[in-house]
Amino acid sequence: MKIWLITFFILPLCIYAQDDIMNMLEKQETAKTKEFAVGVFKGNKIINAQSTEQPARNSWQFNISHRFGQMNGGVKEFFGLDNSTIRFCFEYGILDNLSVGAGRSSYQKIWDGYAKWRIIRQQTGKRNIPITISAYSSIAIRSDDWADPGRHNFFSSRLYYSSQLIISRKFGPWVSLQVMPTMVHRNLVATVRDRNDVFALGAAASVKLTKRMRFNIEYFYIIPGQIVSLDNGLKVRNNLSIGVDIETGGHIFQLHFTNSRGMIEKNFVAETTGNWFPSSFKDFGVQFGFNISRNFVIKPHKKHKTDKAAESTENKKPDLK
Repeated sequence: MKIWLITFFILPLCIYAQDDIMNMLEKQETAKTKEFAVGVFKGNKIINAQSTEQPARNSWQFNISHRFGQMNGGVKEFFGLDNSTIRFCFEYGILDNLSVGAGRSSYQKIWDGYAKWRIIRQQTGKRNIPITISAYSSIAIRSDDWADPGRHNFFSSRLYYSSQLIISRKFGPWVSLQVMPTMVHRNLVATVRDRNDVFALGAAASVKLTKRMRFNIEYFYIIPGQIVSLDNGLKVRNNLSIGVDIETGGHIFQLHFTNSRGMIEKNFVAETTGNWFPSSFKDFGVQFGFNISRNFVIKPHKKHKTDKAAESTENKKPDLK
């Protein structure tokens, strides 16, 4: 009888202790692995701004960007579709966390080159890092005709530089946020009252609508007092853009509305003049545009197992229809 009583009381304790030990071992095993956040944004660009996404090692990405004319032209100008500017660029992944790119814009005939380095990446498991941080730097050369060809012009006056610290976080499968402290340096400015260095703070949000579609919005706030003179007779304004991403196989289509005609930091941070909220439609300075990107893999690079696990987990999550 005593043996049965002892067994009755001791056996449940042993089973509980065994379960507790197994749970501890599972937690230790989970802690040894790490899972990266994938698909923070659909593309390397949100709309105008760079994101913390970039091409994988040994892969190319080809991007084409279009901005049509301002919609205030009405039916006569087909709401801006009769006019357009274009930019195309190639970006190459040297490493999984380092890429370089070069592009050409028809607007102001700008050639640009840039590099992006992902310093840390959002992950859980062995290391819990809540954010992704990338450093971005670019140089642009304006090659159109001089505004005043009669004076002595310097090549250095054609040069523009920009630097960004890009900080993003993915909140579950649906929402991603990003902030972008930005500096644009202009070698030549209109007046002595204008600053050569323009500091701005960018912010962006992306919301997943379906498995292949996202809604995006981005905004750049210029610290007041840095740009005093007018740009082609118009006041320089903060840049606001809204749009959607649509993924179709190997392509990503980004359709959006923006108040900036240019597509690099020099233009959309320091030279935006379009007005989203005018008193009349004739002053409505917003234009429709789109980006298209396509990836090309030169030499297949094996994905890290934590990337594969994260992608598998992401694909299993239900989509909002």
